[in-house]
Amino acid sequence: MSEFEGQVVLITGGASGLGKCLVERFVQEGARVGILDRARERTEALQKELGERVSGTVGDVTLLADNQRAVADTVARFGRLDCFIGNAGVWDFNLSLADLPDDRIERAFDELFGINVKGCMLGAKAAMGELAKTRGNIIFTVSFAGFHPSGGGPLYTSSKHALVGMVRELAYELAPKIRVNGVAPGPMPTDLRGLKTLEMEHRTIGEVVNPEQSTRGLPLGKFPELEDYMGAYLMLASRQNGSLTTGHVINCDSGLEIRGIARPAGGEHL
Repeated sequence: MSEFEGQVVLITGGASGLGKCLVERFVQEGARVGILDRARERTEALQKELGERVSGTVGDVTLLADNQRAVADTVARFGRLDCFIGNAGVWDFNLSLADLPDDRIERAFDELFGINVKGCMLGAKAAMGELAKTRGNIIFTVSFAGFHPSGGGPLYTSSKHALVGMVRELAYELAPKIRVNGVAPGPMPTDLRGLKTLEMEHRTIGEVVNPEQSTRGLPLGKFPELEDYMGAYLMLASRQNGSLTTGHVINCDSGLEIRGIARPAGGEHL
């Protein structure tokens, strides 16, 4: 029997992409899962697909009331909360500061930081009371852009750097009852979407990422699938395997941080 049998996880942005993969994996591991997502059709479809182990709440992560409602819905359905995963996010398609339009830069900043940063803080605020009861944990989806440039433009990159700081601050504030950590995925084939303010809401990161080209820059030589990132979340959510880990971000970047200026000639022969 999996250690997650009987445990309850709430995931924002859980109706598509990485979030959906997380929902499916935690259900597979025996957990019951609440979802907060703004896409009603996708949320209802996933709830229908996975059945009684999933509770869907349609709402906006940038609103505290919607985060509170998702927590209340999840606890009312399943009786407790063990883990909150702040995963909802948007991308800026690497739009540079020079190319950000003067008449929309302020609104674009507010929209992206509202979802990527404020959404995680509000989710943690809404969930902390229930998590304290179970001595649970919080996990934020960061990004390798939380440590390095060019994983996005200045909006996205700075938002993910901010999440790293939030992990550390909340880990400090919420100890000893609640652990707080993050996972920083690298490249992935997902439908992460762009900013509505910049008319990018119908574009996805999967449309612009070239797996073959991206793989050439990865020391591990493999373009990740969504499932490849699940182990880091499971480890951090685990009371058995993650009990001593708080205030940290697991960087799952396929070796981007250590690739250096040129690839060592001997690596291909190992």
